[in-house]
Amino acid sequence: MRRLKNHAARERWIETTLRALPEGSSLLDVGAGECAYKPFCDHLQYLAQDIAEYDGAGDGVGLHTGKWDTSRLDFICDLYDIPEDRQFDTVFCSEVLEHVVDPVRAVEKMARLVKPGGRIILTAPFNSLTHFAPYHYCTGFSQYFYRTHLERLGFELIELTPNGGYFDMMDQELGRVTRARKQFRAGPREPLGALLMLLARLAVRAMAAMDGDRMDRRSAQLQTFGWHVVATKTETAPAP
Repeated sequence: MRRLKNHAARERWIETTLRALPEGSSLLDVGAGECAYKPFCDHLQYLAQDIAEYDGAGDGVGLHTGKWDTSRLDFICDLYDIPEDRQFDTVFCSEVLEHVVDPVRAVEKMARLVKPGGRIILTAPFNSLTHFAPYHYCTGFSQYFYRTHLERLGFELIELTPNGGYFDMMDQELGRVTRARKQFRAGPREPLGALLMLLARLAVRAMAAMDGDRMDRRSAQLQTFGWHVVATKTETAPAP
């Protein structure tokens, strides 16, 4: 696989996973925002929910999108207030858990929205920089978060895939140094410093290439961008 960055690798995994869902089955996209993944769901009964409070600018702290269009949502409410009069074949939630005030309660809520025999598909950062502030409450989630809570709620883990490893993360953050230096006025740019940064990035990329497949890095046990999760709800799952 060619060298993929965090976002592109996640997008590829999500597209493959969503397109493989059964034709005509129902899917609820929780925290859908701009409904970026709706094009991968044209074979599904797709519904999108979001609280729709973020506007692209937030409070100006950390990383922001600048623009944010939530006009394509099917319904607007807090995640915890999603009506439970209907269950779905699939509940999908991508890069949202860090933006809810109580992620355990959020997973419990989504679990109740999945039909017995249905599935939940989750992605979230393993750790993250401040973004979408002030709606950034958790810095990330390990594989043990998903194992503990999904199994407790009566789900069987089908897939738990890391998005890159330690060296991929180092490459990304080294590439962010120049932007951060400018944003926080952390001194002038020095040619020698820029050269050393480039050499460091080339070194960690070489290490990443020797660290196993992109979505199966050995160093993911130490650091990854996030875990990609698919779990199936058992017929005897307890009520959360």
